[in-house]
Amino acid sequence: MKTYHGSCHCGRVCFEVTTDLQQLIACNCSICTKKGAVHHRVNPQQFRLLSGTDDLVLYQFGTHRARHQFCRHCGIHAFSRPRAAPDMISINVRCLDDYDPASGAAQTVDFDGRSL
Repeated sequence: MKTYHGSCHCGRVCFEVTTDLQQLIACNCSICTKKGAVHHRVNPQQFRLLSGTDDLVLYQFGTHRARHQFCRHCGIHAFSRPRAAPDMISINVRCLDDYDPASGAAQTVDFDGRSL
């Protein structure tokens, strides 16, 4: 496993995640589609918020099961607790500073969040 570092656009929210980035998730639900997020789920023990706790704002809709957090300054969604797996943390891999999701190093699978 490797440790990756991520942040929001303005840099106030910073985190690290230790994982093997072998599989990415492209969800077609309404919010993921509009945000353009590409996800990778990890156990909470693999995630560490380094800074920005007070800069995060919670957004919930529909069933209120998913916990979408974003930076209140720049609006970037770096991670969430997804509705489909609320005990996991879903990292937006596009917010990782030391990983390029377009590199093709990981397989991207489609997830039908719209039908949940």
